[in-house]
Amino acid sequence: MSRVTEAGMEQGAQEDIQRVEQRAVGERETRWSARRKEGIVMRLLRGESLDLLARESAQPAGRISAWREEFLTAGREGLKARPLAAEDFSLREAQRKVGELSMENDILKALLERKGHPQSPRRSA
Repeated sequence: MSRVTEAGMEQGAQEDIQRVEQRAVGERETRWSARRKEGIVMRLLRGESLDLLARESAQPAGRISAWREEFLTAGREGLKARPLAAEDFSLREAQRKVGELSMENDILKALLERKGHPQSPRRSA
């Protein structure tokens, strides 16, 4: 591994790369976490050489390129070995939106109360 370390690179990621480099030839490949893949992809997106990252991480350049494409398509979720099902992703997105709208509604109610308006709208009879 090169002695030059990126300023934003976490110590854990550096140790992970060193551990992979020290692995003996013929030893079984270790599974990479989404966080470790994300670190490599972020370095690639910041302009580091694909060849250099492939050598440092002991991963084929094609695999790192695939990680980049998966990351750009789905963010961190795309780098997980078992990404969320489409339904789970849609549900999570809907829950986020409901929470956001609920907060907006609470804020608007509080503003109406401060101005002396009734909370519920008047209904015509």
